Amino acid sequence: MARPFVLLFLLSLISIFPSKISPESPADLVADLLALQQRSPSGVIRLDDHAIRRFLLGPPTPRPYSLLIFFDATQLHDKPELRLQQLRSEFALVASSFIKNNQGQDSETQLFFCDLEFKESQTSFGLFGVNALPHIRVVLPHVRKLADSDSMDQVDFSRLAEGISDFVEAKAKLSVGPIERPPPISKTQMMILVLILLVSAPFVVKRVLEGDTLLHEPKMWLAGAVFVYFFSVSGTMHNIIRNMPMFIADRSDPSKLIFFYQGSGMQLGVEGFAVGFLYTIVGVLLALVTHVLIYARNANLQRAGMFVAMLVSIWAVRKVIYLDNWKTGYAIHSYWPSPRR
Repeated sequence: MARPFVLLFLLSLISIFPSKISPESPADLVADLLALQQRSPSGVIRLDDHAIRRFLLGPPTPRPYSLLIFFDATQLHDKPELRLQQLRSEFALVASSFIKNNQGQDSETQLFFCDLEFKESQTSFGLFGVNALPHIRVVLPHVRKLADSDSMDQVDFSRLAEGISDFVEAKAKLSVGPIERPPPISKTQMMILVLILLVSAPFVVKRVLEGDTLLHEPKMWLAGAVFVYFFSVSGTMHNIIRNMPMFIADRSDPSKLIFFYQGSGMQLGVEGFAVGFLYTIVGVLLALVTHVLIYARNANLQRAGMFVAMLVSIWAVRKVIYLDNWKTGYAIHSYWPSPRR
């Protein structure tokens, strides 16, 4: 008699708590993701191994949402070459911009920004096949095997938030919208700067009228001209506009750094400075020959100076040509014009 009673008791429990064993509906998962997103100040949802199983491995495909995941490791934050903290901040900036620009639209529930920490989610790192950082992946609705999800190219990390936004639009086919960065100077700091300028204005005007400023020093103009020349030939403006890093970490070995990137689609900061330095050497030598060496009274000194300037200039130009050939694959060939027939 005891066994039928036990079976009846178990059946009654199952009938009372059916939701405990039934799979969650897609609407419930989306609602939970929205709730987690609202709890996060930046809109980035912190995932772990359990959340990966629940939101990605458990539901059948296609899922009604995509997840953009930033892979992080707290123990690597002290390595400046990886820039994990900066990239995490840029990732949060893209997340907040997407949430703001897509609020009230259908796309609001089609993409969620998440992050995974290595110590908390080592199993998930293995499922994704992540073995190097920085790393960002987007898991689209039809992806069942996590390792088959799309990863962001290393080159795009140099563009920070803009690169992440383009990656989202290219893979998830969703528009992030304009990225709103916080102002570099707060209103209080701006008021303090204006106050300092107003107080110092009479003293600055007095120094200018007396001709006792750095702007009246010829050596400063000379140094400024060399700096502007170096600034222009080193591609510094390109690096500033596109937020190019000075160097990047090697994906195959994060302990190694890459200073020269082979490929015409990207130029690192150190690479530009190296080329700019070579160009500046040639420019400064030309200026010395045409403006300083001509005043030397000794003809042998003039010849020696010209010879050294030519040798160094040829060496610098050869280095630039070699780097261009290595980077782009294009070689420079001699050309001798022939008469037209």
